[in-house]
Amino acid sequence: MTTTTTTTTTPDTAATARTDPPVPAGLSQPAPAGAAQACKRPGCNGLIPPGTGRGRSRVFCSDDCARRYHNDARLPAPAGGGSGEADPLAALEQLLRQAGACARAAREQAAALEPARVRADLASAEAGRRRAEAAAVTAAARQAEAEAETRALAEALAAARDDTTAAQAAARDAGETAARLAAGLDQLRRDTAVKITAADQTAREQAAAARAHAARCERERDDAAAVARDAAAETARARQAEADARAETGRLRDDAARERDALSASHAAQIQARQALTDAERGRAERAEAQLETERADRRQLTSHLTASTQLPGPAAGKRNPHAGA
Repeated sequence: MTTTTTTTTTPDTAATARTDPPVPAGLSQPAPAGAAQACKRPGCNGLIPPGTGRGRSRVFCSDDCARRYHNDARLPAPAGGGSGEADPLAALEQLLRQAGACARAAREQAAALEPARVRADLASAEAGRRRAEAAAVTAAARQAEAEAETRALAEALAAARDDTTAAQAAARDAGETAARLAAGLDQLRRDTAVKITAADQTAREQAAAARAHAARCERERDDAAAVARDAAAETARARQAEADARAETGRLRDDAARERDALSASHAAQIQARQALTDAERGRAERAEAQLETERADRRQLTSHLTASTQLPGPAAGKRNPHAGA
């Protein structure tokens, strides 16, 4: 026999911590909307209020029925001391009551674990999940559409307000302009009546002046045509002169290039000639130096011979040259 315990301190604890073998999570078939079911506690004929609570279907009509059901299913604590003086009939009654509670719990658990009911509960839970997901997606789409429509309506309202303000300002400006134009039209009518006579006379005078001006314009047109022809001829001559100047510039550039090349070649030849002259002068200087060294060596040799002959002993050593100076 399975021993189950529960806590009966508060209604919330009694409602959430069930001692009877609970139906597996997600397998309970939710009651249809508006349908009333009987309370699960034996002996209670109350109906379960419609709706769900705490995320799952309710099986008790009130928290008091749930607490009493769990207290009835709870096994009593063994008698203290173990003296064996307890009443056997009272113990048997308690065991029978506990056996009834366990039998009811086993019956409910077996009914909850029937394959057909389990499959039905799973299908119902899956359908509910899909309906919830579809409802959530639909709600999100409707919310986004509503937000977009709200923003569009707000923008349209702001634009309409701006357009209304601009239209009112334009209407005020148009009224003021119309009033000014009406006053100006009246003044213009009065001035026109005065000016028509003077304009007729002025028109006659202007017609005569226009005829004279037309004749003068014809003459100026002829003169301008002649000037244009002269300008075209001058332009052609200027273009020809420009072409000739470009050709002359090209020839001068070619001549300058040839002279530059010739000067470069001449300078190179002069440099080479100077280099050759320098080398020839250096060779002559080296030959003259060598010849001078040879002469110096000959003179030293001759001097050494003369010195040696002067120091020889003999009767001629004391003779002196009568032509030598004192």
